[in-house]
Parts: sequence; structure tokens; C-alpha cells
Amino acid sequence: MAMNHVRSVRHILTTNEALVVACQRTYATGKAKKGSKGGGAADAPKASTLSKEIKSTTVVGANILKEGTDPKIQPDSEYPDWLWHLLDKRMALSELRRKNIETLPYEDLKRFVKLDNRARIKENNSVKAKN
Repeated sequence: MAMNHVRSVRHILTTNEALVVACQRTYATGKAKKGSKGGGAADAPKASTLSKEIKSTTVVGANILKEGTDPKIQPDSEYPDWLWHLLDKRMALSELRRKNIETLPYEDLKRFVKLDNRARIKENNSVKAKN
């Protein structure tokens, strides 16, 4: 009877060990990571493999096609004029209110009307919300 008990315990132990081995998480390298959580040397950003010449002549990452290539940077004369004004600072509503409306250029006047309407709507909504 003792022998049967030893066999059953041995069977349970080998089954549990197999279960532990089967449920263990493995990593792509085949080795478990050691050390603490978080920033190790492996998590550091990798140096770019592109040369400076390629970076200065192409728009890296702008290609959206599978078989396409990144577009080349063209001279400034090849781009439309409006492109160079996209990042220009525009006047805020408070600055536009200080100016004379009759002397504003059309684009600034359009912006003033849009911003003023937006401010009035927000004001009305906040008044209604309080009541």
C-alpha cells in the first residue's frame, strides 16, 4: 500500500512540474529577462541607421504605399506659396477686438466674426447652464 501511495505522489509531482513548465512564459530570445522592471539598456532608443545624406534629401516616413519610396525634398520654389504661411501666428480675438473693424483685411475680418460668434455661443451656454 505504501508503494502505491509513493507512486501516486510521484505521479502528482511530475504532473505538477509538467504543468508549471507548460505554463511558464518564454521569450523570443529563449532566455528569461533578469533584473527589475522598467528601463534597462535594451529599452533605450536605438541610433538611426539612416545616413545624414539620406535624411537631408528625403522625407523619411512619408511613404504610405507598400511598394513606394519616400519622396525627395524639392527646392522651395516647387512648393505652393500658401504652404509657407501655415505656421504663421494669427491674432487672437482680444487683439482683433482692439483693432478698427473697418480697416481689417478680409481674412482677419472673417476670423474675427468666427471667433466672436464662438465666444458668444460659449457665453450663452454658460449662462443657461447656471440657471
